[in-house]
Amino acid sequence: MLKYIFKRIIWMPVLLLMVSLIVFFLGVYGPGDPVEVQLGNNYDQESADRIREKMGLNDPVVIQWLNYVRKAAVGDFGESYVFKNREVSELLIPKLIVSAKLNIISFVIAIAIGTPLGFYAAVHNGTVRDPIVVIFSLVFYAMPVFFTAPFLILIFALQLDLVPAAGWGGVFDKRIILPAITIGIPGAAVFVRLIRSSMIEVLDTDYVKLARAKGVSENKVLWKHAFRNAMLPVVTIMGFSLAGLFGGSLIVEILFGIPGVGRISLDSVYSRDYPVIMAIVLLGSSALVVANLIIDFLYTLVDPRIELQ
Repeated sequence: MLKYIFKRIIWMPVLLLMVSLIVFFLGVYGPGDPVEVQLGNNYDQESADRIREKMGLNDPVVIQWLNYVRKAAVGDFGESYVFKNREVSELLIPKLIVSAKLNIISFVIAIAIGTPLGFYAAVHNGTVRDPIVVIFSLVFYAMPVFFTAPFLILIFALQLDLVPAAGWGGVFDKRIILPAITIGIPGAAVFVRLIRSSMIEVLDTDYVKLARAKGVSENKVLWKHAFRNAMLPVVTIMGFSLAGLFGGSLIVEILFGIPGVGRISLDSVYSRDYPVIMAIVLLGSSALVVANLIIDFLYTLVDPRIELQ
């Protein structure tokens, strides 16, 4: 176990260095000139030289990358090209927190709805109840957010006036309800299908049949033997969902006026604000690498028979 942990921890910075190298060179050789982005089309050579010197653009590319990595390692991603004299971390951290809060609530909603429905469908496999749950999950999964969001706004905000239509006020504000449900619905549909299929597969295994033959109660068979083992593929999805907590849902954030990372990602691409784009990609990659490690540990918690090597 400790050997495995050590190996994974050693490889994490190597992978992130590779990601930073790719991201950095895409930023350096991508379309647009950093000087032009900052100063506009009309600028004098003296101003351009001053900007290039300040940003270290006169150094060899490898030196620029090493400087970038050294600063990024301590959370310094440089200054934004578009937002003058604003640090990238200063811009991103509040928006990352907003997106994380929204996605955590959405994740809880997806788990709370998807888990019992998937369990219910699996237990009633072969009856009319199972296909009803499956059909509804497929419909909600296929429903795009640009349809779900306006529909929820129309019914619950404009017609019934139960919640505000847009805006952001934090986790305990009513304005989080509609965007969280909009993101949570397709997530719940995924969990329904995963848990149902896993449960059905586990319920057909020999050890479950043996437990029933020995007279073990049906509740114990379902919860102790079937449900726990059926959670393994779900753990994978949960782990990658953790990686996505700091990624914004672009369409949802735009439709509901949420100041998350999704909107600033789109604005940065359009304005060629490469320091912001590079920071978002690097942070997202870091979250994915950490999520992979978390998934491995969750596997051992769900099923102790799995050994990390």
